[in-house]
Amino acid sequence: MKTCRLGHTDLDITLLGFGAWAIGGSGWAFGWGSQNDRESIAAIREAIDLGINWIDTAAIYGLGHSEEVVAAALEGVQNRPYVFTKCERVWNERGEIGKSLKADSIRRECEASLKRLRVDVIDLYQIHWPEPAEDVEEGWETLNRLKTEGKVRWIGVSNFDAAQLARASTIAPVASLQPPYSMLRRDIEESILPYCLAHGIGTIVYSPMQSGLLTGSWSQERMAALPADDWRKEKNRHFQPPLFERNLQLVEVLRTIAARHGATPGQVAIAWTLRHPAVTAAIVGARKPGQLRDLLPAATLTLTATDLAAIDDFLKAHPES
Repeated sequence: MKTCRLGHTDLDITLLGFGAWAIGGSGWAFGWGSQNDRESIAAIREAIDLGINWIDTAAIYGLGHSEEVVAAALEGVQNRPYVFTKCERVWNERGEIGKSLKADSIRRECEASLKRLRVDVIDLYQIHWPEPAEDVEEGWETLNRLKTEGKVRWIGVSNFDAAQLARASTIAPVASLQPPYSMLRRDIEESILPYCLAHGIGTIVYSPMQSGLLTGSWSQERMAALPADDWRKEKNRHFQPPLFERNLQLVEVLRTIAARHGATPGQVAIAWTLRHPAVTAAIVGARKPGQLRDLLPAATLTLTATDLAAIDDFLKAHPES
């Protein structure tokens, strides 16, 4: 698979990366329902066999469990992919999630992630959210010190806006930004993506298929049957009426476009994000073998002006409100 240099780093990453949010399993506030660890490990190893050379996880995914599953999947693997993880979201013994960018907290989090991932150095360490906002500088200074100490190779951020990127950049260069981006969430096109492009910040986007909604596999019946412990059931507005019904109509537009290319709606959704010149790569989640294989053609799918216009026309004709 084609690779691109991630910002100012020495990391040449594939256009698609393995997203390890869902494999954290259930039992926490933003879980995706129950998950079989054996299937998770098999999905990760399949991704590596397919040429994917980076995995994105976070300490908070499954309250540490996602990192543990990633470590298990990489045990004995010769051609090891880069491993990216995140700090700032913390939790207590009751599973209650908090936010901290204090230096001592980030240092503890880094050591815990190193242990769970069974590595000596993290390839890319990211601030998960710029919260609390007043501690962004302290958090970023700490990440920079961890880089100097050799605990992490490169440092980046997630969910920052352009002003926050500028604040961090006065302390140390920002290697990458990880924002949400899909045809249903385009707000970063206004200022954030232009800022990254102008300042050489790599951009790895998450939820290009809007948490699976744009894969073409959803229906009213599937939504009704969604387990209560899947965060999409109540916490993702794109899965709530009336947006859910509108989004199912959009999927039919994607299905028509996909048919012209011998592709799938999910592949079209991912290719749509990769079309933007500021986007380095996209994170694609998989919970079992076969899922990522089916999406791999998105990395080489080029959408036409007619395709892009059809998507824009639908979204203009069917705004969110």
